[in-house]
Amino acid sequence: MAFRSRREKLRSILSGGTCVHPGSVYDAISIRIAEDLGFPLGMFGGSVASLAVLGDPDVTLITLTELAEQMRRMSRASALPVLVDADHGYGNALNVCRTVQELETAGAAGLTIEDTLLPAAFGETKTQLISVEEGIGKMKAALGGRSDPSLVIIGRTGAAAITSIDDAIRRARAYEATGVDALFFTGIKSRAELEAIASATRLPIVLGGASEELNALDYLTSQRVRIALQGHTPIAAATQAVYETQKALREGMSPKSLKGLASSELMARVMRESDVKTRSADLLGPKK
Repeated sequence: MAFRSRREKLRSILSGGTCVHPGSVYDAISIRIAEDLGFPLGMFGGSVASLAVLGDPDVTLITLTELAEQMRRMSRASALPVLVDADHGYGNALNVCRTVQELETAGAAGLTIEDTLLPAAFGETKTQLISVEEGIGKMKAALGGRSDPSLVIIGRTGAAAITSIDDAIRRARAYEATGVDALFFTGIKSRAELEAIASATRLPIVLGGASEELNALDYLTSQRVRIALQGHTPIAAATQAVYETQKALREGMSPKSLKGLASSELMARVMRESDVKTRSADLLGPKK
């Protein structure tokens, strides 16, 4: 299978003895930069997907088709393994099965399915969770939806920030029992909370949105955390750079006077220019 090696790399990270930071990726350029810098994997978050594809906030407006197509573009551009935030699976358990099939075909190395109630319920202002029973059904559907057993399925819960750490542990243990490959937690605020989770579960842990207290890789490694997200600052930095450049040009600055632009060498690497030139020379018969 064409994407098997990428999925095996992600599995190796999860089964390894150290915690790593993924690169935040969202399009062909960002994933090539992450690969060029030596990140071991990329994280394609739901919020950056919504921003990159729609220019909208993270309120579950992006569709599965749009998410999968963006993943497909990144798979074509780079061999870097990508873990995809598949949110709630875009519906009920049957939709989760379809989500897994689409993202597997698009080349994802792994994906997360969470137990947040999405989209937001009518009349509610606070984030809510689905029942544990429905969450279990979604995890089972995700596992049943994959045809490549090397595709990584990760059960995710945000209960620590919504209900309690005890509820997060209860949910994690229930999802662990379904056979998922790892557990993803958001909203963990302290070492005591992480240690309680690590002692109550046995699977590799993925940590998102952690506090400053949870930044030391050695400590995270000791608590079985294998992937620790650092947020999605690259797309914010890119947005600011585009804004400043457009603003300067609109105000009359000469393009040659602009600062902070990528060098021609970096642009050539990102575009794989040397590969294109080689193929052109081999296949198009340019005149000498």
